[in-house]
Amino acid sequence: MSLLRVLGRPMLASMFLTGGLSSVRAPEDVAPVAEPVVQPVTERVSALPDRTEQVVRLNGAVQVVAGLMLATGRMPRPAALAIAATLVPTTLAAHRFWEAEDPSERAQQRIHFFKNMSMLGGLLIAADDTGARPSLMWRGAHAAHGLRHDAGLVRRSVRATARPAAAAGRVRAKLPV
Repeated sequence: MSLLRVLGRPMLASMFLTGGLSSVRAPEDVAPVAEPVVQPVTERVSALPDRTEQVVRLNGAVQVVAGLMLATGRMPRPAALAIAATLVPTTLAAHRFWEAEDPSERAQQRIHFFKNMSMLGGLLIAADDTGARPSLMWRGAHAAHGLRHDAGLVRRSVRATARPAAAAGRVRAKLPV
């Protein structure tokens, strides 16, 4: 693994570890801000808890677990996708700069919103990073190509030996026993 990955993944995960721990420990601090985003989602997704505090705690737990996985390099691609999935509602709930009345508050929220968008971009890049190993899709396509090649060799081999074998069989059938 490259030095950039060894250093970069924990750095990217650090924000989600600290924020996720905070949400797990004290969801009531974040729940009022998350309410406008959580309620419409929980109405549509029955698998989510009804209480906003529980959804905030679940979101934080996902961030902590996926952050640890990303930081340690254990299944970093799915971990980055999981964090990215939690970052979207977090950003929409916490940094609604378009609703802020005060210009300085609006500017601060806009900065945080675009900071989160930058982190989302980094997570998407991390989710696509194969660590210099071919992706599963490439490996599958490469294996399929190899199988097609081998099948073609077998087909040509069978065609090349079928006629002489058939002719030898006809000759042998005509020979006296």
